[in-house]
This record gives sequence, structure tokens and C-alpha cells, in this order.
Amino acid sequence: MLIAVLADTHMPKGDRALPMACRRVLKRADLILHAGDFFALSVLRSLELYAPVVGVRGNVDQPEVRALLPETRIVGAEGARIAMVHDGGPAKDRARRLRKRFPDAGAVVFGHSHQPLHETAGDGLQLFNPGSPTERSRAPQHTMGLARARDGAVEFELLAV
Repeated sequence: MLIAVLADTHMPKGDRALPMACRRVLKRADLILHAGDFFALSVLRSLELYAPVVGVRGNVDQPEVRALLPETRIVGAEGARIAMVHDGGPAKDRARRLRKRFPDAGAVVFGHSHQPLHETAGDGLQLFNPGSPTERSRAPQHTMGLARARDGAVEFELLAV
């Protein structure tokens, strides 16, 4: 299963749009995970035109998005258990905190910081922040994620878009 992973799209805002490279990945995806800060419901609806979307709410999402989406969730993908939350919290002790919060997950996808990250904790828990395809903040480039789930495992890749 091919999974596109997004967070922090913050649209619409000015003339902001998903980059063409991001849209090409979305077209190939079987599933889209969005770790919050869509901002407007129209963003969620436009992503649903590519593939099914599983998301969590972010801190700047409009009320209709916040009412529709949970704060956290666990996604099953080809036997892999992927937790989702918008804010992974401070880097210090992040893996320990997220493992405690999601004890049965093999991975946690989160956003909020706009800083792409892929690391594996000592117990094998993968932490993945896809960054943002539209708002770099302090990141060197716009990014998103690609995940491949198969046989109970998931592999993540960060993509510059």
C-alpha cells in the first residue's frame, strides 16, 4: 500500500497551493494521512479527490475541521499500526512520551513544527514528521512523506517537493 503523508498545509492562504511534485505523489497514493493543520475543510475535500484521507485536527484548523476530526487516531495499513497526532511535543523525551501514549503503534506520524523528521527509537517505534509542502517555516525546503505498508510493517521516506 502506498501512503502519501502530509501535515501543515495551512490552505487556503494567499496564493498557496500544493506543489506539482506533491500532487503527483497524491495521484499515485492508495491512502493519504494528514497530521493536522489543513486549515479549511475545502483542503480536506480536495485531498479526498486523490485518495481516501485519514486525518487528525491541528491547532489552526477551522471549527468545521476540528469538529470532524479527532485529536489522535490509530490507522491500520496492511497490518501496520500507525498512530497520528498533530503535535509530537518537544524533541526531548519525545519517543518515550509517544510510546506511552500509543503503546501498540509501530509508528507515530505528527506535524506542527513544519520540521521534517524520520527517526527510529530504541524500541523500534518510528517517529515521522513529513514537514510541510506549503510552509517551510525554518525547514530548508518544502517536504512531504511517502510510506509503504506491507505485511505488518511500514517504511517512511521524506520527499522534497
